Amino acid sequence: MHGEIATPPFSENARIEAGYLLRQVQKGVKLSLPQSRPMPSIGTRCHELRIIDENLTWRIIYRIYTDAILILEVFEKKTNKTPKSIINICKQRISRYEADVKNWKK
Repeated sequence: MHGEIATPPFSENARIEAGYLLRQVQKGVKLSLPQSRPMPSIGTRCHELRIIDENLTWRIIYRIYTDAILILEVFEKKTNKTPKSIINICKQRISRYEADVKNWKK
């Protein structure tokens, strides 16, 4: 959504885990801790996947729609609290996505 398509620098195991968990979400499985938690600070239907990768901890912020899973951000988590800048970026991406969807339906 921000102008590039790139694969995060996950290890092979982390990539497999992230793919598996995202596929579960696509199938309608409701994940909970420790894999996923709600992110109401970003918006309704927003969640954070937790991916442990060798010496790093990754987060994948996503939003569930009836017909799609929107990946809002992927980042290395270094503190217990999600940075405000990440929250703001995710909110902006939701707004932009929903505006685009509204335009597509016209």
